[in-house]
Amino acid sequence: MDGAQEVKIDEVVDVSEHELLEHNDQLLSENTKINFSKGWLIIFYCTAMFFLLIGFSIDGLNIVAPAFSKASGIEYSAVLGVSAIAGFAGLIAYFVIGRLNILFGARIISAVCLIGSGISYFFWGHATSLVGYTISMVCVVSFINGASYIAGGALVAQWFPKKKGLVNGFTTMGHNMGSAFYVPLIAFLIGTYGYQNGMSMASVLAIILGIFGLLFVRNMPQDRGMLPDNVSPAVYEKEYFTAEVEDEDYGWTVSKLLKTKELWLCSIIVGLNQLVTTGVMSQLVVRNSGLGFDIAFCVKLMTICAVIGVAGSYLFGWIDQKYGVKRAVMLFLGWYMLALLVNITDTKMGVLISVPMIGVAIGAAANFIISLPASVFGRHGFAKVYSVYFPIMSAVLFSNYVINALALKIGGSLRGAYIVFVVFLLINVVLIKALNVRKYNRDYMTEEELLKHNS
Repeated sequence: MDGAQEVKIDEVVDVSEHELLEHNDQLLSENTKINFSKGWLIIFYCTAMFFLLIGFSIDGLNIVAPAFSKASGIEYSAVLGVSAIAGFAGLIAYFVIGRLNILFGARIISAVCLIGSGISYFFWGHATSLVGYTISMVCVVSFINGASYIAGGALVAQWFPKKKGLVNGFTTMGHNMGSAFYVPLIAFLIGTYGYQNGMSMASVLAIILGIFGLLFVRNMPQDRGMLPDNVSPAVYEKEYFTAEVEDEDYGWTVSKLLKTKELWLCSIIVGLNQLVTTGVMSQLVVRNSGLGFDIAFCVKLMTICAVIGVAGSYLFGWIDQKYGVKRAVMLFLGWYMLALLVNITDTKMGVLISVPMIGVAIGAAANFIISLPASVFGRHGFAKVYSVYFPIMSAVLFSNYVINALALKIGGSLRGAYIVFVVFLLINVVLIKALNVRKYNRDYMTEEELLKHNS
């Protein structure tokens, strides 16, 4: 290994994001241009997976859970509580999927998980008991998250290691489009064709996307005749870590990751962000209808929220790319707290003001699920890192269902949950300040060497 590029897992990047940004004109790989070439197919694929993720396992619950409760006669609060069980049961599956992703690659795992989610969604629609509903939901949540985040995250990290912020700004538009269009779609299908037939029709979408991924997606940009971030060979040799390393996990083991502070910080920060976002969006229709708006208007509000979120996805992706992920997260947290504080005024005007603000926030939140750990750990050994990070992050995320269920049971509304969410975001302000967002990233280590040489 070349002496200038030889790194150990415990080496620290001392140079700050700000110092690097001051020299940004020297780094041709660090820009906000969207010349992704064949990488657009990966962006489209990940965007579509996120669309289904939101529809199948989060926002679609606004329609699916009440519909199942009505069809089965089971109390709605009990149905809502199942989401927490499904989430925590999926944690083991995420670890297994993460290990399989290392062995077989993101292309195969994403395709298999998509097809699995489609089949599971079909059986979810045909469940007649709470046990059947729970088992089906566990499978849907596990498969769709495995495809979107575990396999999809590996694809983004490998194809766009330095433009992950900007790319996530595009891919996470799928989250918002899922909120905007999947909810009215599943509402129409269930309302028109019934609970079982409506769910069956929706399940086909995931199966088709899985087949598409198997046929056209590739694990590495080199497999499509291009380099990461679509840079030139000269830029790649100069500004990226290119040394050969025998260990494909680059020194990372499960044990070592569990002892790494940055792994836990990334998991908790993103987990709390997603806990809040999932808690808000999965019950946004229920929350707003409880403040005097009719259901039809609340669905429209959710659609407006999601459409605005498309702009939020790109805006915070651009901020991430231009000013660094830490600044982007800090700005996101401040904006989100303000949005929720406006909402808990429990006034109709407060709701109308907060909904577009929440839209921007949910558009931004999903960006950091991949961008933050990819920034800290880089693309080298990322599949191993993500296989440990994602289950921990998800354990934090799925607590939102417990919080929402308790808020409904104790206070009769979701206002108490929103207050708890604001506290969690405030905690994240402290945690993100403590995180070195470039610590183990070998591409950034190469940049540091380059900047030192040029200075």
